[in-house]
Amino acid sequence: MPFAALLILTAVGSETVDYTGLFYAVLSGALSSGLGYVLWYAALPALSATAAATIQLGVPAIAAIGGAVLLAEPLTARLLLASAAILGGIALTIRKKG
Repeated sequence: MPFAALLILTAVGSETVDYTGLFYAVLSGALSSGLGYVLWYAALPALSATAAATIQLGVPAIAAIGGAVLLAEPLTARLLLASAAILGGIALTIRKKG
């Protein structure tokens, strides 16, 4: 945070702000974070501590795939293989042993 504040101070006076864009950025960030926390804390009581910790490791893979699907970012073989490895490892860790 302090580093970002210093960077912002170096640009004082040269920036332009699109207030509509700023409004939508804050709104979408607050909504997506808020909904994410609501869903996570609703699911958390049903999970063991190990399962909850393991499932959280999948967030980067899910976010990267979401970026590819929703934002038209490149969907590369590297991304797919890495995501499959991460999500497969999570599945192996939390699966029920029968």
